[in-house]
Amino acid sequence: MSEQTSTAAKIGNVVVWILQILLAVTFVQSGWALFGDDFVKKFDDIGFGQWFRYLTGVLEIAAAIGLVIPRVCGIAALALVGIMGGATLTELFLVTNGGFKAAVLPIIFALWALVIAVYRREQILGLLRLVRK
Repeated sequence: MSEQTSTAAKIGNVVVWILQILLAVTFVQSGWALFGDDFVKKFDDIGFGQWFRYLTGVLEIAAAIGLVIPRVCGIAALALVGIMGGATLTELFLVTNGGFKAAVLPIIFALWALVIAVYRREQILGLLRLVRK
């Protein structure tokens, strides 16, 4: 590996860590907000009950913590892609007065997490190899 490639890889790694930390802070805040009363009506509209609101909050916070743990950050990013995929579908099809405008933010977060997951793909594959053993 040339010195220029090595420097670019180091810079890329630093940038992705910054993205991971920012996304983690965002999802700790988002997950914590789900424990408040602001989302009760939205989750009533979804129809699964309030337990689903709490589960979603716990999953968001767990994935956020995972984003800052080097060994699992790629899997945590994939988990957030899934959570935001569900949020996008919910906004588009289930929640009244949602629509595309309400789905934009979950789409952005899903893409952000996907960028991290793609960058951390070797780490994800390494974890999958460990699980297969």
